Amino acid sequence: MLTKPRHTRYQGAIIQEGHILLIQHHFHADDARYWLIPGGGLEPDETEEACVAREMREETHLEVRVERLLLHEAAHAEDTTYYFYKTYLCRPLSGEAKPGYEPEPDAASAYTIAQVKWFNLHDEANWDAGLKSDPITYPLLKRICAAL
Repeated sequence: MLTKPRHTRYQGAIIQEGHILLIQHHFHADDARYWLIPGGGLEPDETEEACVAREMREETHLEVRVERLLLHEAAHAEDTTYYFYKTYLCRPLSGEAKPGYEPEPDAASAYTIAQVKWFNLHDEANWDAGLKSDPITYPLLKRICAAL
């Protein structure tokens, strides 16, 4: 039986004026690019909210206020790292949104954060075609909208 290395991914839905901030992972091995909401794993002795704030800072350069839990869901079947996802509503406090970094060496050797972008939650017309057809992130964005 495969054991996943982490139990829960703590992620932040950074919302500002009807837009959500997504990051784009660029995988080196196959040159694939995927949009997702920023997040990661809990450090020892870290609260969930502190984890989310740290991950937002590392991956987007934004300081955020973590407001509330929006979603607590089972991970998608293809995820080899996590069993569950907890998505928190976040509001930006300071900083400029730009691609951050992956501090874990294994992950950093596999991908980089290529870009960050604000997407209008109420107007999908300007969304990247890849995002609208993404079987993981697109449905997640719909669930986030429903939970707001």
